[in-house]
Amino acid sequence: MIRTKIHTTKKLEKLIKKLISTDQNTEYGKLGKWNATIFYVDRKKCWLLTNGITKYNVILTDLRAGDLKNIDSIFLNSLYTQLIYDGIMTDFKQLQSIIGGLDFLPTDNDRSTTAFQNQRLYELDWWKYDFGSVENMPIKELTNKINTSSIHIGKGRKMSDYTNSIKEMKKILAK
Repeated sequence: MIRTKIHTTKKLEKLIKKLISTDQNTEYGKLGKWNATIFYVDRKKCWLLTNGITKYNVILTDLRAGDLKNIDSIFLNSLYTQLIYDGIMTDFKQLQSIIGGLDFLPTDNDRSTTAFQNQRLYELDWWKYDFGSVENMPIKELTNKINTSSIHIGKGRKMSDYTNSIKEMKKILAK
């Protein structure tokens, strides 16, 4: 069965110790690896998950300890609704087969993705003050803003190397 690997930050790893796996021998799925970090809005735990290949982001809000047993379906549903919101039409069953189950792993020290996530959290901090609480935040809209911001994919500095996360995710899902 296909498994999606999610590398966590040290902060998140401490909160979900029971879910952390040490078996890193399984292969990455079609979407590659994901990185997850935790942030707080109004003292509520939220996760920012970023795809390593496309830099596509998904935000999970107001997660509690009891939600961890259903984290696979919470992630899958959040990813699916974010894809639909971003205009990436995909079949739920197809997405489910691409994601499979989740394997949470310790940090992989991917400094590029960590820096990318830190910049996105900085942007979210600005937007947090406009809305106050998690309940008032239009999470799908804010995540869409993050996913439409310009990113650099590739080695060179050509204009064609700049794109956004939505375009990159469309390319991978179309394969």
